[in-house]
Amino acid sequence: MKDDKKIVSINEGLVRDELDNMVRSTVEQTLNDMLDAEAEQLCNAQKYERSDQRKDSRAGYYERGFETKAGKVKLKMPKLRNSTFETAIIERYKRREASVEEALIEMYLAGVSVRRVEDITEALWGTRVSSGTVSNLNKKAFKNIEQWRNRPIEGNYPYVYLDGIVLKRSWAGEIRNVSVLVAIGVGEDGYRRVLGIAEGAKEDKAGWSGFLSHLKQRGLTGVKLIVSDACLGLMESAGEYYPDALWQRCTVHFYRNVFSVVPRTKTRHVADMLKAIHAQEDLEAAREKAKLVIDKLRSMRLNAAADKVQQSINETFSFYRFPKQHWIRLKTNNPLERIMREIRRRTRVVGAFPDGESALMLCAARLRHIAGTKWGTRKYMNMDLLKEMEIEQQFLA
Repeated sequence: MKDDKKIVSINEGLVRDELDNMVRSTVEQTLNDMLDAEAEQLCNAQKYERSDQRKDSRAGYYERGFETKAGKVKLKMPKLRNSTFETAIIERYKRREASVEEALIEMYLAGVSVRRVEDITEALWGTRVSSGTVSNLNKKAFKNIEQWRNRPIEGNYPYVYLDGIVLKRSWAGEIRNVSVLVAIGVGEDGYRRVLGIAEGAKEDKAGWSGFLSHLKQRGLTGVKLIVSDACLGLMESAGEYYPDALWQRCTVHFYRNVFSVVPRTKTRHVADMLKAIHAQEDLEAAREKAKLVIDKLRSMRLNAAADKVQQSINETFSFYRFPKQHWIRLKTNNPLERIMREIRRRTRVVGAFPDGESALMLCAARLRHIAGTKWGTRKYMNMDLLKEMEIEQQFLA
């Protein structure tokens, strides 16, 4: 006998589409509710509410598309009468956009297959990027990064940190070195900013002169202290372009230079001796302590180490001429070293770059991303202390 029971069939595709629509609708409603709440907070009143505490009023809205994991949604961006509406949602979106651009560049340079790029961009962005648009997205990303790299430098930067990183590049069938030079600074407002990044054939005077000229042309002024390693070309170029700025040799790099002529069994003891020099309460005390350390090294028959300290210790004392509260962050190039380690981590997957521009663009993309994180939004130093010290020095003079 035939089974008279009705067989229920489910159209899985239709159900999936319906669920996607429900999720997308929920996401869209939630985001728009958040935008409304932000607008009410800025106005200090709800929509249509009459209140003496009101700071602004609504002036309608405009629509903009927004890509989410659930698909593209329509945001109703509130408009205010007396001020510009800025939302944390859009800022997060911009940062994510920058991260996607960086990821596309990195995948492209690492030789990731087009199919794999499509899969990864869907996971990162929520939208599948076709193979035909990958090239255009890379061109757009390169253009945006180049504009960021050449933007004007506004304001004065009393403290500037300089460093370089050596990467590998292909050249006529050979693998050669290419240097990427980086500068960050602390502005008069106390915040850190990425000042510039450029390609240099070598970390020599020509490379550093070109980089410092690039920074100066874009508006870098007010430099009072340059912190770096003891690169001869850098020191000469800094004196040429910023003659009024003092130079601080990174104490960590100085210690390593001394350790190169110290037996491993005595490195720890010598390290404690050197650190004691830079832990003194003022410049005069540091100089006196340095003399004692040099004598101690000679008594230990470490004459080569004593010579290095005697020849170069004064290069590490410039930080003493600035506010005591700033010393710990002026002694070394650590603020930039941490960023350079992050760049090395991101470029290691590429191996040898196809050209110098590719290396520069990927490094710049990483720096731009770092600049948009908490790194660049947290106050790093109280620069009022520097202003107070300069006023006091002028008064005493």
